[in-house]
Amino acid sequence: MRHFVIVGILVIVVAVLTYVGLDSIGLMPVEASAQAVPIDWMWNWNVVAMSFFFSLIAVPLFYSLIVFRRRKGDATDAEHIEGNDALEITWTVIPLFIAIVFAYMGAYSLGAVKRADPNAMIVKVTAIQWSWKFEYPDYGITTKELYLPVDKQVVLKMEAGDVIHSFWVPEFRVKQDIVPGRVTDYRITPTLEGSYKVRCAELCGTSHAYMESPVVVVNQAEFDEWVAARRSEVAAAQTPEERGQLLVSANGCAACHSLDGSELPGPTWQALFGESVKLADGTTVIADEAYLAASIKDPLAQVVEGFQPIMPATYGFSDEEIADIVAYIKTLK
Repeated sequence: MRHFVIVGILVIVVAVLTYVGLDSIGLMPVEASAQAVPIDWMWNWNVVAMSFFFSLIAVPLFYSLIVFRRRKGDATDAEHIEGNDALEITWTVIPLFIAIVFAYMGAYSLGAVKRADPNAMIVKVTAIQWSWKFEYPDYGITTKELYLPVDKQVVLKMEAGDVIHSFWVPEFRVKQDIVPGRVTDYRITPTLEGSYKVRCAELCGTSHAYMESPVVVVNQAEFDEWVAARRSEVAAAQTPEERGQLLVSANGCAACHSLDGSELPGPTWQALFGESVKLADGTTVIADEAYLAASIKDPLAQVVEGFQPIMPATYGFSDEEIADIVAYIKTLK
C-alpha cells in the first residue's frame, strides 16, 4: 500500500507540473474571436488530460525501474501474477467514461462555434492561387484585405477558383477548407482589435507559403470610415487606367506579377507593353493590347518562356474589366 500512496502522490505532482509547464510556454496564439473561447476551453481540458495520462504512465514506469530493480546478487524469480479482473475492468470502464465526457464536451464546443447570428454581416471570399479576394456585397466594394468590425459576427461565403484552399487565421482558431464548385460558410465574431493574417492551410501549389492577406479588426466607427474610403476610391476611378489599378489591387494580381521588375512566379508587368515576349514554344510575340487581353482570358495558351503554366483560367473578368487592366499595364513604364 505504501508504494501505491507514493506513486499516487507523484502522479498528481508530475501531472500538475506538466500542465503548468505546457500552459506557461504559450502553445496557442492570442484569443481574438468569440469562437476561440470554446475551442481554447476544449484545448485546455485536453492538455489537462494529456498531462495526467503522461504522468500516469511515466511515474509508475520510472518508479518501478528504480524501486523494484533487481538487486546485486538477487537470483530469485519475481512474483508470478495471473491477472486481475477488477483492475482490467476498471481501466476499461474509466477511459470509456472519459471518452464519452470528452465527446460531449466536443459537441458542446462545436455547437458554440457554429451558433449563428441572424444579423451577421456577409463577406464573399474567393481563394485563387495564390491570393485572397474579399467582396462586401452590402457596400459594393472588393479588396485584398479583410476588414472586420469588432464584436459583430461575420459570415464568410467562401469559394475556390481553382484547387482546394483552406482559410485560417490562427488567432480566430477556426479553420475551414474551400473546395472548388462549393460555397463554404465560415462564421466568426472578432473580439479583439488588431492586425492579423489569413493563411492558406492547404498545400495549393508552388507559392502556397506566400498566400496570405491582412486581416484587420477595428471598432465600428473605424470600419465605417474604411468602407467610405474604399467606396470613394471606386467612385473616383473614372479612367480605364484607374479602374484597372483597382482591379489589380483587389484581385491580388501583384502576388504573381510584379509591378517593379522584381522576380515573382509570373512575368513582371513593368515595361511589358510593346515589348517582344519569347514564349515556351520558341515563338516570339509583341505584348500589345490583343496579346495581353488574350493572355488574361486564356493564360495557358501562350506561356512565357522560363515560367510555369500555373495561372488559373477562372478569374472571370469581363471584357470591359480586361480592357481596364490592359490600360493599367500600359502605364507601368
